[in-house]
Parts: sequence; C-alpha cells; structure tokens
Amino acid sequence: MKKRERAKRKDNIIFLPGLEKRLTDKGLESLQNKRYQEAITLLEEAKEHDPENSDILIGLVLAYFEAGAYIKARELANEMLLKGIGDYFHMVDLYLTILIQLHEYQEIVSTIEALFDEKEIPPERHDHFLTILQFSRRMADNDSQQEPIEEPESKEDSHPNELKLSLLKNLNEQMLAISSLAEKNIRPYIDEIKEYLTSDTGHPFLKTMLLSLLKEQEYDKKIMVKKFSEDQSAVPTELPDIQSQPRMKEIEYLLEKRLENSDPYLFENIKGMVERIFFISYPFEFTPEETEAWAGAFHLLALDYLGMDSDLSDISNEYEITPEKIEQALVKIRELEEISYPNI
Repeated sequence: MKKRERAKRKDNIIFLPGLEKRLTDKGLESLQNKRYQEAITLLEEAKEHDPENSDILIGLVLAYFEAGAYIKARELANEMLLKGIGDYFHMVDLYLTILIQLHEYQEIVSTIEALFDEKEIPPERHDHFLTILQFSRRMADNDSQQEPIEEPESKEDSHPNELKLSLLKNLNEQMLAISSLAEKNIRPYIDEIKEYLTSDTGHPFLKTMLLSLLKEQEYDKKIMVKKFSEDQSAVPTELPDIQSQPRMKEIEYLLEKRLENSDPYLFENIKGMVERIFFISYPFEFTPEETEAWAGAFHLLALDYLGMDSDLSDISNEYEITPEKIEQALVKIRELEEISYPNI
C-alpha cells in the first residue's frame, strides 16, 4: 500500500500534499495557452514550495521571457546555470536567447568564450556557438580586441563567393552563413546579399545583420531593402548605428525621464523592448512621427505584458499625445512583436 504523502508546513501554514504539482501543472498549462501573467503567478507560487524543481524554473523563465520581463528571465536563468539546475546546454541556449533580447552582446561574448576556453562545447555544437559569438563580437564593437577562434573547414570553402542563402531554408543555417562574413571581405557576395535584402522570405533579423556588416565594411553604394512589405533604398555608410538610432534614443530619453527613478525595473524592461523592435525594423521608420506616441505605446504595452494597471487616457495625458496616435503606434509594435528572433 502506497504511503500517504504528509502535509507540508511553512511559517505555520499547512499545505496540502501535491500542491506544488498542481500549481506547476496549471502554470505550465497557462504558459502553453499564452496566459503569461497567470503562468508567472502560478509558477512563482510553485517555486516557493519547490525552489529547485527544474520544470518549475524553466517554465518560469519562459513565462518571464514571453511576458517581456527579460531581466527577471535573465536573472533566473543565470541562477539556474550557477546551481547546475536543468540540462546545461539547453539552459545556455535559453540564457543566450534572453541576452540577445536585452542586447547584452558583451555578456554573450564572455559566456561563449568561457565555453570555448573550458573546451565544454560538443563538436556538433561548435558552429552553432561560433555563429552567435562572431555576431555578438561585432555588435559589441570589440572585435579588434578579440582573437578570433579558428573556424573549421566547411563546404563554403570550396565556393568562396557563394553563400547560397536562398537554398538554406533553416534560419540557423542562414545565420551561420551570414556570420561567416564577419571575418571576410563582403563585396564578393554583394549580388547575393542584395537579392536576400529584397526577398519576401528573408528574415528581418538577418537583414539587419547584413546591413550592419555592410555598414561596418563601409559599403557606400545604394541598395534596396524590403521589410514588412515595404521597400526602402539606403546607402549603408550613411545609416545610423543600430544601437544609436536617433528616434530610438529619443524614445528612450522620454521613458528614462519618467521611469528611471520612479520604476527602474519597468524602465529596463521597456528599454529592452524598444531596442528589440528597432533592431528588427532597422532602418525603417513608421508612422506616427511623434516620438511621444511611441514612448506612450511602449509604456502601455509593457504595463500590459507585466500584468500591471494600464490606462490609455492616463498614458495619453502623461506623454501629452492623443490616444489615437498611441493606438496607431501600438498596432505597429504588436505587429513587429510577432516577428521573433531566430531560435538559437
């Protein structure tokens, strides 16, 4: 006969047997159904009862991530890595994905370089991590201080002027091919790059990577870029740096003035969302033109994601912009939020 599970006592409160399992199951069900704030509430309570349960913690990291609470997701994922909770390389991938959302490229570089130094990376995952490392080095603007890790010979070596992006259907493979240009002269590949930049199927994230490489290598001829069914001509050398786009900085300044002192946690979460949207959309700008409308829309959406009280009229008054303008910006942000980063 199976022994009956005893009730647990904590701070003089008695919990019924199996409570954490019921909370976990309901939390993971809410996560699956995209009710992220509900999932967070349930899984945080489950974590109180079973603080090192990997299913609870991974579910909570994913719920934070999907709700846009990237800082909480990063802190919990880092804690799990330090404690050795969960599958190690699955947690590394999850941690890197969060860092990409937060644009913490130097931390990505440090994390992956430590893996290479410790020879912890299985051979079949070498190219996977090398791809992320190369791109993050470029984004952190510190490649001149870093010794590049020697790449293994690949099939591209026999066809040095072909990327074959159109033949690669997997986003990871496309990202690997584009990242391989980081140590090469990009000009021999320019025709193929132009084709990808104007293709309907090219991922906006990867198009931004290509534009960044073209700008870095001082490509000064006009090219066409297609994103979100819109076309735009651009000269890469004349484009702003991705991380210092004027409108993005103006939006962040408005948010910083209102939130950095009163609610720094909310400000950091909104700032991460702003940078993500501007990375995906680079170099396009959308209507409305008013910076206040975008700042208000990002503020309102972050409150909604985090399950906090939000009111359109209050935000409209705070940013001195009409509700209609904020709603116009909200529609575009939500549309862009549907476009995720490639799963690394």
